[in-house]
Amino acid sequence: MTRRLEAVDTGSSPLETWLAAARPRTLPAAVIPVAVGTACVAASSSIVWAPALAALGGALAIQIGTNFANDVFDAERGADGPDRLGPTRAVAAGLVSAAAMKRAMLAAFLIAAAFGLYLVAIAGWPVVAIGIASILSGIAYTGGPWPLGYHGLGDLFVMVFFGFVAVCGTVFVQLGHVPALALWASLPIGALATAILVVNNLRDRAGDARAGKRTLAVRFGRRAAIGEYAALLVIAYAVPVGIALTGQPWAALPLVTAPLAVARLRALVASGDGPAFNRCLAATAQLLMLHGALFTAGLVV
Repeated sequence: MTRRLEAVDTGSSPLETWLAAARPRTLPAAVIPVAVGTACVAASSSIVWAPALAALGGALAIQIGTNFANDVFDAERGADGPDRLGPTRAVAAGLVSAAAMKRAMLAAFLIAAAFGLYLVAIAGWPVVAIGIASILSGIAYTGGPWPLGYHGLGDLFVMVFFGFVAVCGTVFVQLGHVPALALWASLPIGALATAILVVNNLRDRAGDARAGKRTLAVRFGRRAAIGEYAALLVIAYAVPVGIALTGQPWAALPLVTAPLAVARLRALVASGDGPAFNRCLAATAQLLMLHGALFTAGLVV
């Protein structure tokens, strides 16, 4: 552990440490659902920009708050040990105290709540339920007496909150209701966000098992995790094709990225060490961003 601390301390400013703890590579998982939800609004009505931007601000704040929560609670539970294959985690490496990280987590969630108060004024009390559930789940993912991620529920959590809740919530605060298009459009976005988690869990499988973090990758092994990743990719491309066949042909625009998806799957199959998994993780996040951008454009057209 001492050698690791020396390595990560050198040349790292406090600002760089906090930016790394916010995990900027995960932020497309907050941005893309709001973009797709807003595109669903544009498909049948006019975009209402103020609540759309407030939804984006709230989503980013919840994502960052969840990242801070994961950093501190995984460290406290011993999931981020000195043999970690992924990027350095601030609390586990001794770069930030647990108390400071919890204060930052609280600040991020308070910012999200501020956006939420505005959205409640716009769209009513259902937003309260969405906001409270999102924040509590962000904490309960790795914290609390029964952390979701430690019981194999992380994949379901991501699919629900980064897919259905984020996309449909964005639509609701603009339209006051959720059309069927939004429900279908949330599936590919949630699937690709979950695929990012699958890579993360596959990379961390050995350390998670030692810490008692029973992710699906730990419970069912490498082959099952790769199979889950492949199934999520199928969902990500099958749904836009289905929407296209209902009379919105441009919704199939994400098919342009299908060769990239195949390449990502092959890279995951071949991954055997930390750097390879990290490259695959970043590439899957990039795929979410490209797929989501094209899906957004296709729904608007």
